[in-house]
Amino acid sequence: MSRAWKFGESLNTDEIIPARFNLTIVPQELAQKVFCEVRPDFAPGVQPGDVVVADANFGCGSSREHAPIAIRGAGVKVVIAASFARIFFRNAINIGLPIMECPAAAAGIEDGDEVDVDLTQGKIYNRTRGTEFQAAPLPPFVLKISEAGGIVNFLKSHDVEELTA
Repeated sequence: MSRAWKFGESLNTDEIIPARFNLTIVPQELAQKVFCEVRPDFAPGVQPGDVVVADANFGCGSSREHAPIAIRGAGVKVVIAASFARIFFRNAINIGLPIMECPAAAAGIEDGDEVDVDLTQGKIYNRTRGTEFQAAPLPPFVLKISEAGGIVNFLKSHDVEELTA
């Protein structure tokens, strides 16, 4: 099971990873400073497979890819939010960070809850509270991009003709 790390509404990309740390795109380096100003306990405490849960408009602000790279670099399995800023949503898919939009789950999961997620079915289970939520499942091509570690890796391992067939 995964621990939920809960965040509020309109968390912007500079709060996810402050611009002064965006001198690299190495995921593990960015992960050391992810959420450092809004949640200093996150980077030292997050475990591989943990989940980030947030209210509406997660990832608003700049269009830098550093924010989803930092989250993925920290080992986060998925970000569940009531809604995402459009550019963050697209960047997350491009770098292979699974995201799920589910307002009910965002409202029904608290910090520290134990959560299981089935990305293929869109199921979110809050084991601490005994509740289940249904998000839209990630499309198979998005799951393949995530499994490949992002769109660039996915494209390197697939023939263009295979993708357009």
